[in-house]
Amino acid sequence: MVISTLVVDAANVVGSVPDGWWKDRAGAARRLHERLLVADLPHDEVVLVLEGAAKGGVPAGRDVHVTTVHAARDGDREVQAQAAAAVERGARVTVVTADRVLRGRVEQLGAQPMSPSWLLDQLG
Repeated sequence: MVISTLVVDAANVVGSVPDGWWKDRAGAARRLHERLLVADLPHDEVVLVLEGAAKGGVPAGRDVHVTTVHAARDGDREVQAQAAAAVERGARVTVVTADRVLRGRVEQLGAQPMSPSWLLDQLG
């Protein structure tokens, strides 16, 4: 059985909706995490990558099917590393990001890039 993994660039997803997230990055990350926890997504596991002040909203670790990862440096490197690790494990990987360079990098790894709007549509 092939595992399906969704890797989420939280900064891009949160930043795609002008709802005042910049005033409370940690709160925006927490709200996204909560939505991912209850979402009916077609993925076996979800990896939520947080960077900067957003890391204050959700502790690193696993909650049910969502694993939160705090990027040591920039989020793009961590998103790429998480996608590469999942591909290496044999997972079918989808990466949510708006970054064109990152989309190309993960596609070269064998992952399918999707836009933040795609994920937000999935979340309802």
